[in-house]
Amino acid sequence: MALAKVLSRAQCGLEALPVTVEVHAGGGLPGFSIVGLPATAVRESRDRVRAALSNCGFDFPAGRVIVNLAPADLPKEGGRFDLPIAVGVLAASGQLPDQQLRATELLGELSLNGDLRPVYAALCAAIAAGRAGRALVLPAASAAEAALAGIGEVRAAEHLLGVAGHLSGRQPLPEPVAPRSEAGAESNADLADVRGQQRGRRLLELAAAGGHNLLLVGPPGTGKTMLARRLPGLLPPLEASAALEVAAIASAAGRAFRIADWGRRPFRAPHHSASGPALTGGGAHPRPGEVTLAHRGVLFLDELPEFARSALEALRQPLEEGELTVSRAALQRTFPARFMLVAAMNPCPCGYLGDPRGNCRCSADAVQRYRARISGPLLDRIDLAAEMPRPEPAALLGPPGEGSPAVAARVAAVQERSLARQGCLNARLEGSALDWHAELGSAERALLARASLKLALSARAQVRVRRVARTIADAAGAPRIEAPHLAEALAARPVVGA
Repeated sequence: MALAKVLSRAQCGLEALPVTVEVHAGGGLPGFSIVGLPATAVRESRDRVRAALSNCGFDFPAGRVIVNLAPADLPKEGGRFDLPIAVGVLAASGQLPDQQLRATELLGELSLNGDLRPVYAALCAAIAAGRAGRALVLPAASAAEAALAGIGEVRAAEHLLGVAGHLSGRQPLPEPVAPRSEAGAESNADLADVRGQQRGRRLLELAAAGGHNLLLVGPPGTGKTMLARRLPGLLPPLEASAALEVAAIASAAGRAFRIADWGRRPFRAPHHSASGPALTGGGAHPRPGEVTLAHRGVLFLDELPEFARSALEALRQPLEEGELTVSRAALQRTFPARFMLVAAMNPCPCGYLGDPRGNCRCSADAVQRYRARISGPLLDRIDLAAEMPRPEPAALLGPPGEGSPAVAARVAAVQERSLARQGCLNARLEGSALDWHAELGSAERALLARASLKLALSARAQVRVRRVARTIADAAGAPRIEAPHLAEALAARPVVGA
């Protein structure tokens, strides 16, 4: 009779929590049971482990085998516990030494012949194992992603026999090489492709420079989507720690991370049929939603009024706080969601209100109902609104406009100025920092007071106007906010109920 302990990880939201796989091989009638809140896929590992051990030439214990996944109150799901259970059975039955098990964590799903299949969230597990000072053994198909962590020791295994050879000291497993690409590799989407739309281009640059939310309004085919898709190319590339955070979020969501995206700002564009949980995250064991996958990047909502009202209202907390909490009966998870929102919509149900061609046939009531699908509280959290009229044919056939590299250089200069001054982008200014760095003179205060009465600006809207004005002042190289900067910020403000 023997007891073996193997270390592993369970993925819970964005966290890879430690799990100890305790295997007891004792006497009595033959049996194999798994306890510790296992999901169906974990319970089914009994048959996979038994077949894999048999096909690899190992002996399965003749008596009763009990596997405990501790802590017992943490839900366990997926096939990631196959490998630690199999190694635990071998160690408990004396077929494998247990000297290295205290310093090694294992993850992997077993096929019936002992091959190892990939697991999701390998990068999260590698980060957690590295911080704990332990090596991580996992399937070779997941090892390259795990090696991106850059901390700790990662070993790649193709087969259960390779893991047994490594743990017994006969044949060490190879260490994967982390694939890297040049951070912030250029995208093919260039702002020069968008011709005309000078107002939209100006507000897009201000949004990028200050981290502000942007709404594009115009008829179909005027370049709203083209403009939005070029926003990530205007933003500075992510630093190494931020790039690792973005990659870990993608890994936790079960998405294969493309090394070509290393250092790039994420751009998420969910379809308007997406539900609230799809946007914010959810499920019995909550996983990241679109707002978290867009963390440190851009969330683009095309056809904004066509989204479900409940889904749009769920964006209010992350837009204000930069994170959101998903609560279930037995657990609660908090996900980061610091993203820039870019939304696009038509001016009316048919899309042609205000078009010089006069194609719109929508009644005033229909237009009002269409625009009312976007609530005032949500619109209040959008800083800039750009009208996107149909461009003249001469503009479309003329020379291309300024390209992304030149605009990105100006954006980087504004961001560097704001970061050096206050340690954050202008969109994050609040409290005393807002009063100090976005201070208004007497003339500017009077202008804002008059505009607030005329436009019925809320306290939140006034704060956001000051943030935008600070960005406009930075773009102009001005040390303080002046009346023209404030006037431009007010003119770009979306009007609730319009």
